[in-house]
Amino acid sequence: MSYQIRPAVTSEAKPLIGLYSESGGGKTYTSLLLALGFTGDMKKVCMIETESGRGEVYADDAVVGGYDVLSLRDNFSPTSYGAAIEQANKAGYRALIIDSASHEWESATGVLGMAADNEAAGKKGMIVWQKPKMDHQREFMLKLMQTPIPLVIVCMRAKYPMKQVFKDGKKELQRSETLEPKQSDDILFELMVHGYLDQQHNFHVTKYTKDTFRQIFIDGKPIDRSTGERLAVWAIGARPADHTEKLRSALKEANIPESEFLKAGNRASLSEVSDIGKALLWISKNNRATPHSVATNAELTHVQSENVTDDSKQIDNITKDSEN
Repeated sequence: MSYQIRPAVTSEAKPLIGLYSESGGGKTYTSLLLALGFTGDMKKVCMIETESGRGEVYADDAVVGGYDVLSLRDNFSPTSYGAAIEQANKAGYRALIIDSASHEWESATGVLGMAADNEAAGKKGMIVWQKPKMDHQREFMLKLMQTPIPLVIVCMRAKYPMKQVFKDGKKELQRSETLEPKQSDDILFELMVHGYLDQQHNFHVTKYTKDTFRQIFIDGKPIDRSTGERLAVWAIGARPADHTEKLRSALKEANIPESEFLKAGNRASLSEVSDIGKALLWISKNNRATPHSVATNAELTHVQSENVTDDSKQIDNITKDSEN
């Protein structure tokens, strides 16, 4: 096996985002808004749905409707989750929502259930947990981290665990003030940003991988479509020195003629584009290379005309930044 050394780029750092809350915190709708902002097209969003259909309640929503669903019902094993992730990989989605990952860990057919079955079968010691935890690592966590899908949002149920305290010299149990997701501890180490949603749907950050994300995910505020747009700009950013080739490559991958992009931005060449992040975001929103964005010629013409009209002023403003 040979290895290649290359410059590090943010586009290789796939955003893995964790959202957890008690019932009513708005995990599902929040994740859909985030995915919409990131992709610009709900046809490019897939949800692995485990909540008995509750994840489909927004299917006809005026803002976030139109996403695809892969439903898990009877089997919530790590292997089942892994197979669902692989199926989404093959379909070429731009965003994947797992709603929720808690079933993989705590359900009757998840990791805890597998361990309980081993114990009931008479297994002892480490053997009880060996295969369930190995399956969790190989079939769920590894495939979660290695998916080529550019954005993965992991929704989890949450609880206030009980903690042991001393009162009047005696031990007693009290409910913790800290909300914790119902999943294995190791999943939090792999997520780029995670936090909980309160009952007013505000996002409270419990981890930032880097300070840049403080301007993307605003602590104490709801996550909305603009959050996803800011995340997309960060994820597909490039260094100024190579932005011309970066744009040309992105246009080719998105099956958008360079002349069309330049006309939309009222520019003569790619070198005149000053804000690479916003330009790449426009290309991502107008991407017509994936199976989900190409249906019929008539639909393609409509999408092309609508997007160029709506975004032409935005690109024009972006490219003129360097002149002011």
